[in-house]
Amino acid sequence: MKKILLFLFVAFNLSSCDDGDITLESFNFDDGLIQKCPDSKELIFKTSNDELLLVNLGETNYDALFQAIETGSTPRTLTITSSQNQVIYRKYSSTVSQNTVCSIVPVSSPIVAKEWLATGGTISVLTNELTNSDDEVIGHSHNVSFLNINFSSSDNSFSFTSYNYGNHEILD
Repeated sequence: MKKILLFLFVAFNLSSCDDGDITLESFNFDDGLIQKCPDSKELIFKTSNDELLLVNLGETNYDALFQAIETGSTPRTLTITSSQNQVIYRKYSSTVSQNTVCSIVPVSSPIVAKEWLATGGTISVLTNELTNSDDEVIGHSHNVSFLNINFSSSDNSFSFTSYNYGNHEILD
């Protein structure tokens, strides 16, 4: 009888375990092209209401990823770290705009409510030519994806095996 009671006690305690307030984060930036700050080759981003997904590459890495040469099926890649080729997801107190991201003097509103930094993964870029109706090349479309990307904040983390960030079009 003692063994049965012990078994039930252990089973009850294991099934009622509280993992705390774990929140799995996710986001959706499917609409629209990737934007770039007008005076910077370092920052590209997408916004969705009060959310921002920002990539901070540095000018040299930006130029390496977004060359005006088709890649075929072999993408250009860069490793993401918390200090280089940063990918940052932010949730703001209200709607975020290009002015919020690209302002030289930081704006006072909206404020960052929560921030997750990518701690690892790969940025992958496939490049194709953009042509006009006369088949003249007028620019390039760069499809940007994140592979095995991990995001972390002070209280939780989440990851994607593959996330299609979208297209970054550069006209000649």
